[in-house]
Amino acid sequence: MLLLAAAFLVAFVLLLYMVSPLISPKPLALPGAHVVVTGGSSGIGKCIAIECYKQGAFITLVARNEDKLLQAKKEIEKHSINDKQVVLCISVDVSQDYNQVENVIKQAQEKLGPVDMLVNCAGMAVSGKFEDLEVSTFERLMSINYLGSVYPSRAVITTMKERRVGRIVFVSSQAGQLGLFGFTAYSASKFAIRGLAEALQMEVKPYNIYITVAYPPDTDTPGFAEENRTKPLETRLISETTSVCKPEQVAKQIVKDAIQGNFNSSLGSDGYMLSALTCGMAPVTSITEGLQQVVTMGLFRTIALFYLGSFDSIVRRCMMQREKSEIANKTA
Repeated sequence: MLLLAAAFLVAFVLLLYMVSPLISPKPLALPGAHVVVTGGSSGIGKCIAIECYKQGAFITLVARNEDKLLQAKKEIEKHSINDKQVVLCISVDVSQDYNQVENVIKQAQEKLGPVDMLVNCAGMAVSGKFEDLEVSTFERLMSINYLGSVYPSRAVITTMKERRVGRIVFVSSQAGQLGLFGFTAYSASKFAIRGLAEALQMEVKPYNIYITVAYPPDTDTPGFAEENRTKPLETRLISETTSVCKPEQVAKQIVKDAIQGNFNSSLGSDGYMLSALTCGMAPVTSITEGLQQVVTMGLFRTIALFYLGSFDSIVRRCMMQREKSEIANKTA
């Protein structure tokens, strides 16, 4: 009886693997495609642009700093695979004025054709204790990280629906999957992206448009270096429990998942575990993905409890050390 049950289970899993490709999205062909990357002048955004360019795409880079854009353009053009490819640079703040964003997207489409893939990578991180952060910091991060993704997506969605094809990528963060000490402003702005992406995917799936939410870990970028300058000790110690990834590695995974139409894009074992743990009511791209989440949920939750206990311990130790230091200073 046990052997029969095991055989049935194996047959069921094999059937899922065979049926899964039939319900998965058709991969997006990047050769000749028009890819728009916001925040494309440095870090993960620039590496995503390079990865797409290597596969034959036409690139529109969008960022605020014109000098950095031109420098990034030169770097990207070194990776061309044919003499027809183009890198277009547009300097604009995607978080300030929707009409301005809509106009620059129209300009890009007039020059390079309709947008096949939009990668929302513009963003920034600021860390600090909740009561130490200025209220304006919460407003600024919501504007840049959330509205800075809403505006470009809103500008391309009508054309994508008319053509019944497209990919939209939202670059969130692992801090958009769990709230961590020091990230009350940052995590909230990244969690908002998840809600937007889930609702939007339900709206656009009938039009053959697929949304990808990327949750990169700490990545060696100029933005990460700037973030580390003001990180509270607790945040820094928690971050050090995982390794720092290379932006090229992160970009390859994001592009691969976007091409396939995967809703979640994560990197490494920690990323896989977090995505499975926080999947909730998120859409799945294949039956096998859903099955894996069901099977691993209990184990991953057990592991996560140990992580959370470790993080709480770090926070308590830092608090005790700070209190001891304050008492020593008063008695000195």
